[in-house]
Amino acid sequence: MRLLMLVVVLVVGGCAGNPPRPARINHLAFFKLVDPADAAELIADCDARLAPIPGIVAYACGTHLDTRRGARVDGDYDVGFYVGFDRLADYEAYVTDPEHVAMVEKWRPRWQWIRVHDVLDESP
Repeated sequence: MRLLMLVVVLVVGGCAGNPPRPARINHLAFFKLVDPADAAELIADCDARLAPIPGIVAYACGTHLDTRRGARVDGDYDVGFYVGFDRLADYEAYVTDPEHVAMVEKWRPRWQWIRVHDVLDESP
């Protein structure tokens, strides 16, 4: 959830003196794995194979952070993943990049489920 909280803060911002926004187009994925012990391997694969894809301007990948906020924070996932892009063309290229396609094919049989969220930051 630390990943989601970071993205929400960065994408939505606060009052005056907002932090810089990391990206205009923000892609988040949350994975529930068949075997939660595979989380470290998935994170390492994402770090090695997805983070270097051209066009990515922001990146994070990790596990749920228990902030003791109970049911208000969804922690029902094993790995959270975030990439940000400045241009839609870069996001579209990422989706079809051979490394991304290969990662989806490799990991799909090992997911119980995946939740994907795309957020467009239209703020100036």
